[in-house]
Amino acid sequence: MKSELILHDKVKYAGGGIYREVNTMKVKNVTIGIKSVRDVLEDTGDVMARIERGERVSRRKPGVYFENLDVMRKAITAERLRLLKVIKDNHPESLYALAKMLERNLKNVSDDVRYLADLGLIELAKGKTNGREKTTPIVRYEKIRVEIAV
Repeated sequence: MKSELILHDKVKYAGGGIYREVNTMKVKNVTIGIKSVRDVLEDTGDVMARIERGERVSRRKPGVYFENLDVMRKAITAERLRLLKVIKDNHPESLYALAKMLERNLKNVSDDVRYLADLGLIELAKGKTNGREKTTPIVRYEKIRVEIAV
């Protein structure tokens, strides 16, 4: 099985069988999928060997990789997808405003937002309003694509 998220060229292990690549560029689509530890290590080894030989290495689509389908299902739940859509469509100014829009507990929304930010699916902008610190969640893509090779 294969996977990717369109977001940098360095693989980071995010724990729980999740590998991610981060990019600061704006993206229109995000691809998420499955990739084994072995595949991640082979890909990294191939790139390093090409660099050692002096070959030019083209930039790959960066991504979030889940070790298996069960891990992906636990990470990308229906409630988290709804959260992403509300952020994209309504542009809440704070996590509190997002929780109100979702009619969910602030702590649970905050936990989901931070988890999705760790995966690279949400950006968090820090700021102040009336002397109070606030965190604004941002989604910069239009679609999430799921790819699973058979």
